[in-house]
Amino acid sequence: MELKNVEIIRIGEMKTFPNSEFYCVEFVVKTDEDYPQFLQMQINKEKADDFIKYNKVGKRVDVSINLRGREWTNPEGVVKVFNTIEAWKVFKAGEDFKPKEAVVEEANDLPF
Repeated sequence: MELKNVEIIRIGEMKTFPNSEFYCVEFVVKTDEDYPQFLQMQINKEKADDFIKYNKVGKRVDVSINLRGREWTNPEGVVKVFNTIEAWKVFKAGEDFKPKEAVVEEANDLPF
């Protein structure tokens, strides 16, 4: 799923977790609909490093997301469901991701 041309409203601090290699950054974007939506997302691990490095509040971006959900049963036996919007790709609005093409040089120095 993709959100196009949304504005970054807030960027949180890097969250780390004891005894785990997992870390993430939460951020909030705002849509430009008649009734704007404020959506909190998270971006994980190495992608979080790049997100912090290349983005700032006020920047307009396109965000590719996955919806994540999990169940948890509390000690009283009540089942709770938690949802996360996980960003996995964030680019300047309007720019499509294009992998760098390999450059092939022709050999002009033939031995004959």
